[in-house]
Amino acid sequence: MQPPRSARPTIGVGEDDLVTGDAVALRVPAAGPGLRVASGAIDVVCGALLLFGLSLAFGGVLGNLDDAAGAALVLTTVVTTLVILPAVIETLTRGRSVGRLATGTCIVRDDGGPVAFRQCLTRSLIGFLEIWSTSGAVAFCAVVLTARGKRLGDLAAGTYAVRDRLRLQLPPPVPPAPELSAWAASADIAPLPDALSLATRQFLHRRDGLEPVARARIAQELAATVAQHVMPPPPAGTHPEALLQTVVAERGRRDAQRLARDAATRHRVLPHV
Repeated sequence: MQPPRSARPTIGVGEDDLVTGDAVALRVPAAGPGLRVASGAIDVVCGALLLFGLSLAFGGVLGNLDDAAGAALVLTTVVTTLVILPAVIETLTRGRSVGRLATGTCIVRDDGGPVAFRQCLTRSLIGFLEIWSTSGAVAFCAVVLTARGKRLGDLAAGTYAVRDRLRLQLPPPVPPAPELSAWAASADIAPLPDALSLATRQFLHRRDGLEPVARARIAQELAATVAQHVMPPPPAGTHPEALLQTVVAERGRRDAQRLARDAATRHRVLPHV
């Protein structure tokens, strides 16, 4: 099991925003092709109406410009309306657009985190080619054929569409190993790197479905890496899975306490916020 390259500590979709000190694997439901096509059609109509309105507004101005200036104005208007503006809106609304608001979907990163401007811009640039230049045919084929209903822009940006009106289901918390409770209470357990934390959680939740040999090997590899972030080391003879369980559970407990203290401090300093 290879840890993912990146996983941010903040994952947010709708009312189920989650902020934790460690990466958390969320079971985010992907939007189906029907919702994607519906939201895309609404966005295309909105973009076309906006372009039509701007063409009426600039109609008088174009008559007073030479050919080069007129072409530059038209190109700037089209690029701003169909590429820049959608990317900015998606960034500010965390992956939403008019069509996605109407269909209850949004765009997130492949790891479930909120999209950034570079990902939104990548989607818009490629979307201009696969949606506007081909009347949506290429985008439709990609959405139907890919596993998560991705269009080409999503494949390039590392994103996909999710249904954000469903409550997200977090994996059940991992219990600590009882035999390590005394050690965990006094040990210095540093926050794990996001990728390592996510890989560890995924292993703990999926280990029952692994072959015994693979399960033991992965547990040993993860435990050896996790042990580098704790001091003092766990007692000699500690089972690798017991160490992983305890570190994840203890980090979760400490993070929850820290967040509770931060919330109490904010409430005390800014009681009306």
